[in-house]
Amino acid sequence: MTTTLRTAPSRRRWITDWRPDDPSFWREHGRRVAVRNLVFSIFSEHLAFSVWLLMSAVAVSLPAAGFAFTVDQLFWLVAIPNLVGGLMRIPYTTAVARFGGRQWTVVSSVLLLVPLGLLTYAIATPGTPYWVFLAAAVTAGLGGGNFASSMASISYFFPERAKGLALGLNAAGGNVGVAVVQFAVPAVIGVGVLGAAQGEGLWLHNAPLLWVVPVVAATICAWAFMDNLSTARTPLRQQVQALRSRHAWIIAALYIGTFGSFIGYSAAFPLVIRAEFPDMAATWLAALGPLVGSASRPVGGWLSDRLGGARVTSFSFAAMGLGTLAAMFGLAAGSFPLFFGAFLLLFVFSGAGNGSTFRMIPAVFRAEAGSAPTEAALARARARAAAVIGFASAIGALGGFLIPRGFGSSLAATGSIDTALWVFLAAYAACLALTWWSYQRKPGAPAV
Repeated sequence: MTTTLRTAPSRRRWITDWRPDDPSFWREHGRRVAVRNLVFSIFSEHLAFSVWLLMSAVAVSLPAAGFAFTVDQLFWLVAIPNLVGGLMRIPYTTAVARFGGRQWTVVSSVLLLVPLGLLTYAIATPGTPYWVFLAAAVTAGLGGGNFASSMASISYFFPERAKGLALGLNAAGGNVGVAVVQFAVPAVIGVGVLGAAQGEGLWLHNAPLLWVVPVVAATICAWAFMDNLSTARTPLRQQVQALRSRHAWIIAALYIGTFGSFIGYSAAFPLVIRAEFPDMAATWLAALGPLVGSASRPVGGWLSDRLGGARVTSFSFAAMGLGTLAAMFGLAAGSFPLFFGAFLLLFVFSGAGNGSTFRMIPAVFRAEAGSAPTEAALARARARAAAVIGFASAIGALGGFLIPRGFGSSLAATGSIDTALWVFLAAYAACLALTWWSYQRKPGAPAV
């Protein structure tokens, strides 16, 4: 018998019949709808990440544009969006359940125009005070919230066996926005359009203007091509109940180590290179870090589908510890190639760890539903997983604030980032121990 997708009679595109774990339903109808939503979710989230990390690409050029901010002030500008982005992820997750994934993608995309407008004004106006740039950094944090709402929405569209790859692709599409903005901004600020240069041949106001048209396009595409799932309308009370699980807090802590590292290093890396290797003019090389980290994220999810998320996460933390040690050796030797290569290693395994840690979330709650769960039990597991995805992504993003501030404080106190790197190394060791203790020490434990 042919299964049909039932939608509400309104134009809001609500799908009321959604059974992705039913092979027949998935083959005949589900896959096509899920992939379409994934594509436009990636488009919107990609731009959100670009706007979120826009300040990381702009801040390194502010002194040359005539804004005499201290190094510590610049690190505050790249850290603040990550703090706000982390805080916004919890309400953004609940917004999907309240308004629907499609509606909230439209709203969250429109909100990206606020930081773009503020930053354009701040850069184009000579003598703009520091607090205006702080305000632009705060509103740029709205882009960080998009990740949680996007991941929570997409997690409902795909069957359990494909969640790792789907969530990995969705996240990687967003993460690569960091690399794109750090590649694109150095290129466009050298092209003279719409006004006079702030410095010698420097048109820094081009940086925020570059994203206006794509953001408008993403908003229109979300309205025209995405769907809402009635199964994603989880009551807030049920979402809060999911946070009573110890797994919610354990995975949130692990995500500070993986995603927090990725977004924190992405934000700070251009300024770190400028501070530690001032003769290195090609700060655009910093964009290679988030690029390889974004590419490795779906690989981490894919490997976790096969090997188990805990195994991949543990290996990632071990590799990140080695990368941190190598970065310290590079600094001690004054070797930029060694330092840069070590950071690329950090980016690769923080990206893979992002994918594997997120894959653990649905696996943990699926395992708690039992070996032969009912459809109702599976629905509860999916709802709890979606709530924890938003919660863990919020907590994890706070690591993106701590890392730039760690670098800024270390530089201000000692003139080097060594102290910060030692702290990060200890944190990776603690995360490795937590992963093993929680998910690997018991023989025969489910591969989560």
